[in-house]
Amino acid sequence: MRILLTNDDGYHAPGFEVLEEIARQFSDDIWVCAPSEEQSGAGHSLTLNRPVRLQKFAERRFAVTGTPTDSVMMALREVMDGEPDLILSGVNRGANLGDDITYSGTVSAAIEGALAGIRAIALSQVYSRDTNGTEHEFGAAREWGPKAIEPLLKAPFAERTLVNVNFPPRPANDVKGIRVVRQGFHDYSRGSIVEGRDPRGHRYFWFGLHAIEHTLDHGTDLEAIDDGYVAVTPLQLDLTHYSSIDTLAGRFEG
Repeated sequence: MRILLTNDDGYHAPGFEVLEEIARQFSDDIWVCAPSEEQSGAGHSLTLNRPVRLQKFAERRFAVTGTPTDSVMMALREVMDGEPDLILSGVNRGANLGDDITYSGTVSAAIEGALAGIRAIALSQVYSRDTNGTEHEFGAAREWGPKAIEPLLKAPFAERTLVNVNFPPRPANDVKGIRVVRQGFHDYSRGSIVEGRDPRGHRYFWFGLHAIEHTLDHGTDLEAIDDGYVAVTPLQLDLTHYSSIDTLAGRFEG
């Protein structure tokens, strides 16, 4: 099995090392193509207003001066000598839960894989702010990543779908299991924007996500993580709200 690894935290991110550890439990045919620098929050963006450069670190190991989407596109069209059987994106340092997935470069890299008809899985490690960046914060992902991926390799993926996996912020032996759940939602009305001034006295603004409320509806990814479970969520790329089609069509008749 040929596996392509990518992320949005950048080629040198510690979570990327964890992802490769996980991937090598399934295959030795591993290809790496990731952003050269952190691209968190890049979403499904493409680099269109400047050239994208490709850096080769070793055989089958590349970095791209662009977004996660750029990285997957470059891997599929320029880097690899054949299509991968699986794309793994992550392991992101931080949650990609609820409607955060619309901003997530980690999920968007998997989306690009799904658009190309390739089985794709995004993986994220929810973290507690008291971990202070210590290595053990990826313990749950390292231990439970293979357990989440293996069943997905045997499951059929519908066309234009992907799977989003989040690991709870607790030691691996405290994780209760795996739940397959739907996407939850946040209350972004409580998000913060922090104003400051740079050394020259100019104003700047920094988006803060720490104050966002979580709506823990039953059966959601947010609830699963809060309860101590790995959250596995199938996602689809078709955003059409089908129940509104007839209602809106009626507005344009006659």
